[in-house]
Amino acid sequence: MASLRRAFPVHSIIGTVPMILVSVGVFVVGIGFSVMWSFTSSKLFPNWDFVGLLQYERLWATDRWLVSVNNIWIFGLLSIACNMVFGYLLAVFMDQRIRQEDTFRSIFLYPFAMSLIVTGLVWQWALDPNLGLQTAVRKFGWESFTFAPLVDPQLAIYGLVVAGIWQGAGVTMAILLAGLRGIDAEIWKAAKVDGIPNWRAYLFIGLPMMRGAIATAFVLQCVSVVRVYDLVIAMTGGGPGYATTMPAVYVIQLITVRQNVGQGMAAATMMLMPILLVVIIGGILMWRRNRKATA
Repeated sequence: MASLRRAFPVHSIIGTVPMILVSVGVFVVGIGFSVMWSFTSSKLFPNWDFVGLLQYERLWATDRWLVSVNNIWIFGLLSIACNMVFGYLLAVFMDQRIRQEDTFRSIFLYPFAMSLIVTGLVWQWALDPNLGLQTAVRKFGWESFTFAPLVDPQLAIYGLVVAGIWQGAGVTMAILLAGLRGIDAEIWKAAKVDGIPNWRAYLFIGLPMMRGAIATAFVLQCVSVVRVYDLVIAMTGGGPGYATTMPAVYVIQLITVRQNVGQGMAAATMMLMPILLVVIIGGILMWRRNRKATA
């Protein structure tokens, strides 16, 4: 009886049942219906009038969708790259066993704990030409100073990037710091004995040994980029014009304002593809690494 309980931990299984039901019911079933409705002519309410790939053809012929895809590429590449770089630099800084480490860690993590709406509003005020940095500098006597990226269609997307870096660098630091702390202390001692400078040790020894932490931070950043919505609505509303419209904003507006469920689900399905690709590639790499370790 005891061996049977060890083989089938009943309490653990019962405890995970709610999570399994939510995952299957909300995510798997919800995603399945979304994909199916993308092949229909659904408008205000979903229907089962299948039209094949017509919604996808219309989607990729829409200028606003093409602009939103271009915007998310710019926002995603810049924010992910900067978050990974700044996050690792902060992790290296924190790994120096500095005083008041807990305080600094809390400060760096605080933006991630804030709502994206709050983050967006803070940066909207900071970059507003009538309230933020431009007005503050002019009050110090530099009357010709101009800095209002959110009202410039060419620069507004970079204002979003700044807010995204401020919000995401801290959690990246926490993940990468955990990876650094997981490296055997003897390796760092051996590097010092061999006379390897700290920067080279962190770059050529530390980074290759924390692939798992890097992959986790990267996937988290990718997911955050694809579903970015609150930040855009709070800072720019997708403007000026639709210069900062993102796919998530386009999907929500298409369903709620234009009442075009079919094309909205087609756009949502296209948003799902990059995440699935990243997860599949990560799963394959992890499987190959585990296979090599077992061999």
